[in-house]
Amino acid sequence: MRLVSTLVGLLLATPVLADEFTPALQSYMDSEISHWSNSPEIVAAIKAQNAANSGLDQARIDEMDKDWRANVGNASHALIAPVLDNPVSDGLRARVEASGGAMTEVFVMDEHGLNVAASAVTSDMWQGDEAKFQDTFGKGAGSVHFSEVELDESTQRYQGQISVTVIDPDTGAPIGAITVGVDAESLL
Repeated sequence: MRLVSTLVGLLLATPVLADEFTPALQSYMDSEISHWSNSPEIVAAIKAQNAANSGLDQARIDEMDKDWRANVGNASHALIAPVLDNPVSDGLRARVEASGGAMTEVFVMDEHGLNVAASAVTSDMWQGDEAKFQDTFGKGAGSVHFSEVELDESTQRYQGQISVTVIDPDTGAPIGAITVGVDAESLL
């Protein structure tokens, strides 16, 4: 185990492009994520938040994100608690736990890129300015984004992220996105 940890440390000491891990990330997505990422409960939660947030402008989104980042350590904060304390978040935590350490985090975003549900608190609320959202929701149904493997602020683990567009099954239209952090060591 120590040898594996040392090898992972050496591999991760230099920048690692997603392309080096893409086949493993694709395989993990196909076997472990694709069958539940567009589940009815996730779709319903996104649709509800999209309806509630339909009038948000960028200034308000920026304000919410700033407030979230200032309160990351306070899980009972008015913005953070509803994201962490809901049935979808409970289900995400159960998936992380059942993965045996392969999944480091899971979070769901609405059409603005704002967190809807999360297995644990994220470092920010608004993902809309990041590739994980822009390359999925922004590109439509069927879009997938594989990140580079890097040290994640939230989890303090080396991970790659798999992000996919969540669609409305009735219309086929994108309604949000989901990101799953995958422990780099589990990909080796």
